[in-house]
Amino acid sequence: MPDVTCVGVLVADVIVRPVDTWPDPGRLVVVDGLEVHSGGLAHTTGVILAKLGVPTAVVGRVGADLFGTYLIDVLRDNRVEVHVGRDETISTSTTVVMVASSGERSFFHLPGANTHLRREDVPPALLARSRIMHLGGYFLLPGLDGAQAAALLAQARAAGCRTSLDMAWDARGRWMALLAPCLPHLDLLFGNRDELTRVTGAEDPVRMAAHLRELGVGTVAVKLGEDGAYVDGGNWRGRVPAFSVEVVDTTGAGDAFCGGFLTGYLAGWDLERTTRFANAVGAMCVTAMGGSTGISGMDETLHFMDTASLRT
Repeated sequence: MPDVTCVGVLVADVIVRPVDTWPDPGRLVVVDGLEVHSGGLAHTTGVILAKLGVPTAVVGRVGADLFGTYLIDVLRDNRVEVHVGRDETISTSTTVVMVASSGERSFFHLPGANTHLRREDVPPALLARSRIMHLGGYFLLPGLDGAQAAALLAQARAAGCRTSLDMAWDARGRWMALLAPCLPHLDLLFGNRDELTRVTGAEDPVRMAAHLRELGVGTVAVKLGEDGAYVDGGNWRGRVPAFSVEVVDTTGAGDAFCGGFLTGYLAGWDLERTTRFANAVGAMCVTAMGGSTGISGMDETLHFMDTASLRT
C-alpha cells in the first residue's frame, strides 16, 4: 500500500554538459557527457521517496515510444507502484537539459503526453490506500488546471489523504489565477523563490509564505537553492541553510527536496528537522547527473545530514 501517490509530470531528460556557449549555425561542439535520465516533478519525487524507503505510487501519462517504456521501467526498477497510461497519439514528454560548467541549467521542453493527464486517470481506490497525494508539476498539466486540480485535491482529502503540490514555471503567466482554487485544499505547498514571487507579488520568503497560509495552505516550503529553504507551518517557521557540496548537475534538485520533505513529514518529524533532511536530499541530488542518481537510501542520507558541512 503506497504512503504517497505522486500525480503529474513524467519526463525523459536528455542531459548535455558542459554547455557554456551555443554553437554557431552549422557548427559542431564536442561535449563531455550526453545522457538520458528519468525526470519530471512527479516521476523524480516518486523515485526519491522509494529510494528513501517510502512505499510510493506514480500516476501519469507517457507516449507509446521508447522514452515512455524507459520511464515506466525506471519506476518498476525502484519498486514504485505504476499507474501510467500509454498514449498512441502523442510523444512522451522530453526535455533537453543543457548544463553549464557551474551546474546551472537551460532547457528545451516538449510537453507531450503530460498534456493529456486528467483527473479521471487517478484511481479513487488508489487515493483511498494512500496517506498523501502529491501533485507534481502544476502549471505544466493543462488537463489539471484550476478547478480540475482543486477537485482532485478535494477528492483526495475526502478519501483520507493529506495533499501536497509542487509547482513549475508558468510560461503563460497565469500564476495566482490558476493556483488560487487549489490553496484551500492544500496541506503542503512547494515552490522556488522565483515561482512564488510571481504567485504572491512578494520577494521576501517570509511574506510569500505568510500570504499563502492566509489563503488556506497548511505549510509552505520556499525552495531557495544555495540559500537553503524557508518553511512556514504555523507552529514553526524559519530558514534552514543548505549543505555545502560540489555541484555536478542541479537537475531535479527541487523534486528531490520534495521527496525528502514528504519523507520527514510522514515520519512525524518536526518541521526544522524535516526541512534539514529535505535540504540533505537536494544536496545529494546535485552531486551526480540526473534527478535521482545521487540518492542511495535512508541511512546514507541521514549520515550525510548529520556530518556534512553547511553553507555559510
